[in-house]
Amino acid sequence: MESFFETVETIGEGKGFALFGPCHLLWLAGFAAFAALCAVCYRRAGQGRRRLMRRIFAALLLADELFKLSILLWQGLFLPGYLPLHLCSINIFLILIHAVRPSRFLSKYLYLVCLPAALAALLFPSWTELPAANFMHLHSFTVHILLATYPIMLTAAGEAGARARDLPGCVLLMLVMAVPAWCFNQAFGTNFMFLSGAEPGNPLYWFEQAFGSHLIGFPVIGALVFVLLLAPPYLLRRWKLARAAR
Repeated sequence: MESFFETVETIGEGKGFALFGPCHLLWLAGFAAFAALCAVCYRRAGQGRRRLMRRIFAALLLADELFKLSILLWQGLFLPGYLPLHLCSINIFLILIHAVRPSRFLSKYLYLVCLPAALAALLFPSWTELPAANFMHLHSFTVHILLATYPIMLTAAGEAGARARDLPGCVLLMLVMAVPAWCFNQAFGTNFMFLSGAEPGNPLYWFEQAFGSHLIGFPVIGALVFVLLLAPPYLLRRWKLARAAR
């Protein structure tokens, strides 16, 4: 517990966890089980219970973010980079809006943007320097698990999912949010939305090593992710139409 109140800026070397090591795999297994359970419960629930589940998730996400900020301020560890201007942090507030006033557009956005962003953070965490008994370690895993599970629940119940025609609007919203993040990065030397750089372990870092700029990875990875998200539902719809026409 001696490292509980450390951050990636203050902790010494050799105290973290390995990417896809036992600790990481245990978190991923817990996420898979939790997401599956929540998806089944949400799918089987009536409208009233679904609304309650959405609001519980929104409240847990806000509490998780406040937990992080409170400890950072209490311990004198707060830096501008901990403001909620990362893509996943912004998605916390979009989920809050959706939980209170669900909309088709936000449901599609959460499926196309929030879900893959949270999954990417869980698969390639940027906090590997931190041990399991650490407040930022706990926050980082739990908040991304909640962020990923929310759209998974919606998708399981047929309330999310998207088509190719929904992509421009979702990408436009993401680009609009990237503008203040980029401006803040320039003013304070932060790296919100990974617009200023990528660290080893982040897939964007591979593009920086290969092509000299991590920014090239955004359209490449984005296109791949969108194909993976849009192709299966499209093929399923085509299969159903072909089957119905027989």
